[in-house]
Amino acid sequence: MSTPDLLYGEAEEDLRKNVRRLLQERCDPSAVLARCESDEPYDLALWATLAGELGVAGLVVPEELGGAGASARELAVLAEELGRGVAPVPFLGSAVLATTALLECPSSEAREAVAALAGGSRIGTVAVPMTTAPGSVFPTSVSARGGALTGTVRTVVDLEVADLVVVPATDEDGPALYLLDLSSSGVRRTPVTPLDLTRRIGTLGLDGASGRRIASSDSAEEVLQHTLTTAAGILASEQTGLAQLCLDSTVEYVLTRYQFGRQIGSFQAVKHRLADLWAGVSTARATARGAADALATSGGDVDIPVALAQAYCCDTVVLAAEEHLQLHGGIGMTWEHPAHLYLGRAKSTQLALGTAERHRATIAARGGLPAA
Repeated sequence: MSTPDLLYGEAEEDLRKNVRRLLQERCDPSAVLARCESDEPYDLALWATLAGELGVAGLVVPEELGGAGASARELAVLAEELGRGVAPVPFLGSAVLATTALLECPSSEAREAVAALAGGSRIGTVAVPMTTAPGSVFPTSVSARGGALTGTVRTVVDLEVADLVVVPATDEDGPALYLLDLSSSGVRRTPVTPLDLTRRIGTLGLDGASGRRIASSDSAEEVLQHTLTTAAGILASEQTGLAQLCLDSTVEYVLTRYQFGRQIGSFQAVKHRLADLWAGVSTARATARGAADALATSGGDVDIPVALAQAYCCDTVVLAAEEHLQLHGGIGMTWEHPAHLYLGRAKSTQLALGTAERHRATIAARGGLPAA
């Protein structure tokens, strides 16, 4: 196995700067807090700018389909910055899950849908529960007969604002993937109160909704597994970005908050906690970038780098959010402070696409190690 490249180059860092600049202008914590309490929790205007002006919705889409022709490395940079801003945009559902799945399907319908997602004119997602881990058995909650889809899928990410959904279903030939326009008859979308106010989930109900088959049999299973693995690897970078934000914000606060006539950051106990967190975030960044590089180069087995990244990052981001809240003291416990947004995003991603225990089991199985 080749040594992963953990350093991002000039083009990747330019992407980071442009995205961070836009988020600083349009996605500051007070604006995100206000939006979460409004009737429009997603900032679709921001997503349109990200997709239309910066082209981030189609980073990994080939140029002939209207994308940037980039790799998972650039997508990971974007994920870091969106995680850092807890941006309320349909990134995970549309730019990662739906786009990855559609790119693996050779049908003309899939290519047309990818082009629409890349341009930002439409938003997509994949109809699997948000907790579904790579390596899970193919879902059987939806059945298809003659292209008519029937069943229920719970906790589908970004369903609230999606236009298109890729639906795993079982039909006459076995496992299959169907592309469904959510404006079709026979579709029910039921919002679910989320732990993460900046990323919504919902229940998709299908009562004979008409879909178009874009993959079948073994191909459908392979596409879904590749999609889940890619999403888990990219999610690790998002978690790293959020963990870094929590660390930076906490350091800034403890250097300005005084108690007993001293900066609280001068107390040894606080220094030790932040030093430990710095080491954890640094390690998380290395594992996340290792996963992104493995996905980008497609050289060899990507399951272990992705599982390693998720096993480490999903717990580290929760620790970072908890330390952020606790070291902010009383103000961190208030609804007016964004600390609860960071904790909600951190905890929801800890459960998304497989828990740490599930990913550690994958590492043990693939490495020939005994299970704990």
